[in-house]
Amino acid sequence: MNKLLTILLFFTTVIVFSQENDTIRNNDTVQKDLKVGLVLSGGGAKGFAHVGILKVLEEAGVRVDYIGGTSMGAIVGAMYASGYNAKEIDSLIRTFDFDKIMQDQIPRKSKPFYEKQDGEKYAITLPVKKWKVGLPKALSKGQNVLNLTSKLLQHVDTIRDFNKLPIPFFCIATDLETGKQVLLNNGFLPRAVQASGAFPTLLEPVEIDGKLLADGGIVNNFPVDEVIEMGADIIIAIDLKDDYDTKEEMNSALKILNQIISFQMYGTHEEKIEKTDLYIHPNIDNYEVTSFDKLAEIVKVGEDAARLQFDQFVAIAGQQSGKRKSIIKKENPQKIKVKKIEIEGIVDYTRTYVKGKMKIENGETITFPDFVEGINNLTATGNFTSVQYEIDEEEDGSIIKLKLKQDEISTHVKFSAHYDNLYKTGVLGNITSKHVLGKNDIFSLDFILGDNIRYNLDYFIDNGSYWSFGLKSRFNTFDYDTKLFTDGLNINRLNIEYLDLTNQLYFQTVFSRRFAFGVGAEHKRIKALTKTLVTGSNNGKTYFDKSGYFNAISYLKFDTYDKKYFQKEGTFVDIDFRWYLLSSDHNDNFESFSQLKGKVGYAHTFFDKLTFHITSEAGITIGDNDNEVLDYHLGGYGENYINTFIPFQGYEFSSLSSSAFLKSALAIRYEYIDDHYLMSTLNLARADDDLFNDGRIFEDTKVGYGIGYGFDSFLGPIELNYTHSPDTKDNFWYFNLGYWF
Repeated sequence: MNKLLTILLFFTTVIVFSQENDTIRNNDTVQKDLKVGLVLSGGGAKGFAHVGILKVLEEAGVRVDYIGGTSMGAIVGAMYASGYNAKEIDSLIRTFDFDKIMQDQIPRKSKPFYEKQDGEKYAITLPVKKWKVGLPKALSKGQNVLNLTSKLLQHVDTIRDFNKLPIPFFCIATDLETGKQVLLNNGFLPRAVQASGAFPTLLEPVEIDGKLLADGGIVNNFPVDEVIEMGADIIIAIDLKDDYDTKEEMNSALKILNQIISFQMYGTHEEKIEKTDLYIHPNIDNYEVTSFDKLAEIVKVGEDAARLQFDQFVAIAGQQSGKRKSIIKKENPQKIKVKKIEIEGIVDYTRTYVKGKMKIENGETITFPDFVEGINNLTATGNFTSVQYEIDEEEDGSIIKLKLKQDEISTHVKFSAHYDNLYKTGVLGNITSKHVLGKNDIFSLDFILGDNIRYNLDYFIDNGSYWSFGLKSRFNTFDYDTKLFTDGLNINRLNIEYLDLTNQLYFQTVFSRRFAFGVGAEHKRIKALTKTLVTGSNNGKTYFDKSGYFNAISYLKFDTYDKKYFQKEGTFVDIDFRWYLLSSDHNDNFESFSQLKGKVGYAHTFFDKLTFHITSEAGITIGDNDNEVLDYHLGGYGENYINTFIPFQGYEFSSLSSSAFLKSALAIRYEYIDDHYLMSTLNLARADDDLFNDGRIFEDTKVGYGIGYGFDSFLGPIELNYTHSPDTKDNFWYFNLGYWF
């Protein structure tokens, strides 16, 4: 009896479904094996609803035979067509940081050493073309989108005909030259998906086969006709269309642009809905195209909408005799044996430069994450607006095809502003220009106006892991009060004016893919004077040093910090050796000597909020130095100290002085709100000519404490710190605003 009722219920459901949707496409009778076509529209973050609907489709047993998608619908559709099931897609997308992906936040470790040292200090960057300042094409180049989809779709990277995927697939893009639709059903699948989702102003367009392509939703956000043409008997269409915004709701540039595009997108929308057999329209009015932080909610909205159609899904599944084609996905990370590297699109850069940045060679075997890291390294140079690639697998290895689009804009102007207790106010203007004199080179000039006028000039020929060449020129000036140089004088404090002009010529190489090693020569001009104390006839000034120095220099650097400021993870090493060879010797007491200084740091975060950051620094003088100006000077708070000045919280700037020092610090930061930190610091130091002190290395150790608040803003770090030392009972407040320079 129960079996009979079940059979009657099944056929009743089929009849009701057929009456609601007229007749099943191409036949008036139930077909032996129904072919289902799935239409996935675009909608940015709203497209996560597709995942929820796919989960219910699978639960009902529906086999999808064809997929057509646009924008986010193309991304989800490509994953499903390549062999992922709905639960796998759901699990994967919950692990992604979509803000970083959409903003093209390249991991800092991928940035060139030059950029880590000298480039992370600008709040505003604008392109210059034909002597006119412009605006960027988009907020993001879309490189992270390509990298992510390439990783996710690596298991089908040998398939160039999308009809041969486990589920035949296509996606829609817009030709920006003609305004016409481009149907992408062959080629490199990740690039096709990237083009379909390249939303104007957010993501840069993608060039495929000579066409400049952008988001397909501009011309066809609901590709019903194209899925029908694939051979589908029945169309299940998921529509993420919103109602048009009111004038009150259009309160951002993105919303206005989205509204304008919607007029074109939905011109024939009602006609397309009529051609569908099962139409699903999730209620996503409360979400934006950028609501990536509401992922779980949007997936649930999709599930809820699909469950309203569950009986119809079951009826469809009952008319399908075959199962979904399965595919065995390769283990991740997949190894890539590099057979050959083809590079297209370089004009002002050499093959050596590109391969050096990517750190790959013919014959190497690398993992896919290693390959993506190389792509990130190349992207992080900022020299290419597009870094497209394909990986063609052959029996004896893979051919990596790089298609680069060199940035037509080779010159940028950059701006920043800063305040701190030492340099006071400063407004920075920069001009950076590439391939000025030859290939692979970069020229940068900072000019700083404010309480202390300064400049930094850099010219660097970057050959990556091969020997590179650089020139530097720097001028710094500041003044400070100190108790130094007052011995034997009836004076409590002096105001010191300090000027430094340094010019360097150096060679640098990168080895082991991580370390930068450099050697070179340097001329340094130092003036340290006071107007508080007048001796002799020096126009009311007393000079403690007024000498030029000729030095040999070398350094070793290693930097895997995830951020320049408020680091959460990573290691840092900076070892510097300077040999003072000759001097104009203002004080008539110069003898050749050298100084070795080093700093190491390590940061690690627990529970994604609590960071422990340990640093240690040391410096020694080898030989005799009778010039106190060249001693190590500890004290104060800052990130832009030069020469032998070392920050030490709890003590006044430059209040500890010696020919050698040892310092360690533990900083604890708690991120109580995104980018807002509560901070505490303990630092200890010994400043003494004899650091070992006959084994009594902890004798006369200086101690300083600090507590404060920090905000990692778009202008740079904003900090307020209170410091104290139990040794002196002194207290100091420090405030800084903006990137340090």
